[in-house]
Amino acid sequence: MKRTILASLGLVLGMTTFALAESVTIYSGRGEALIAPLIRQFEAESGITAEVRYGGTSELATLLLEEGANSPADVFWAQDAGALGALSEAFAELPAEVNGAVLEAFRSDANKWVATSGRNRVLIYSTERVEEDDLPQGIADLTDEKYKGRVAWAPTNGGFQAFVTAFRVAHGDEATKEWLEGMIANDAKVYRNNGTQIDAIANGEVDFGLVNNYYLGRYTARDAEFPVGQTPFASGDIGNLILVAGAGIVEASDNKENAQKFIDFLLSPAAQQFITLQGYEYPVRSGIIPHDTLESLETVNEISPQVDLNQIGDLEGTLALLREVGLL
Repeated sequence: MKRTILASLGLVLGMTTFALAESVTIYSGRGEALIAPLIRQFEAESGITAEVRYGGTSELATLLLEEGANSPADVFWAQDAGALGALSEAFAELPAEVNGAVLEAFRSDANKWVATSGRNRVLIYSTERVEEDDLPQGIADLTDEKYKGRVAWAPTNGGFQAFVTAFRVAHGDEATKEWLEGMIANDAKVYRNNGTQIDAIANGEVDFGLVNNYYLGRYTARDAEFPVGQTPFASGDIGNLILVAGAGIVEASDNKENAQKFIDFLLSPAAQQFITLQGYEYPVRSGIIPHDTLESLETVNEISPQVDLNQIGDLEGTLALLREVGLL
């Protein structure tokens, strides 16, 4: 309540009153390099100062839960739906029209968070060392001997953890554990994130990787001959999972009005167009022109597994499983 009280009273010094500048505090699991220009645009348009704490989505989700009612955060902007689902009890309910404006594939029916962009999981591979008949049909194939020591993954990455949660929802914990252990036994190489997997393939360290679709476009935009390609698995495979980045308003915030203004900005045509053109992600509203390197959303919907994004909130269960098999 301190911020609200001071903002309403102002700070009095002699005959002069200094009104506190309006602000909003954002915990962002989204990377600074991409979203900092968007934050600056929000500040310029709204007159609201954004105080941003950047970090890993899982790390910030844990922090938010630990802080509870004492958290300074007004908005949590996550890299993946798994963390959003895990934090749903910590979020305030959004106005019904917020999710009502979002495309159905990305919509949160519970209306405690809203998608800000869409993406899908893909297989990346070396265009120099991998022939078409060497590509796996399904993600389970990567445990085969022919892929031993050739596959990269990033167990600490939020997108990967959301994928594992969806794997658990679709196929059960035992099958998910079996796949994780099969990948470990097949000497899958651990990397920090999606970008380092792409670099590793280009550098000849591995031949395959598991990432979100939008990373490779940033490389090929700089170098059309970059020696990495990407492809989906067979239709319906869990490896083709649709995911979202999204945001929620922290229930404990006493600054929900400014938080809602930020959410509304992220769904505005200008912000949505920026995210797809600069980030190679899918816009979540109609009327936005997707980046021309993206597969059509119709195609992505056709090949993706039927997993409800609202059901992949058990991040703690996934983290426990990853610890159990030795990946964390």
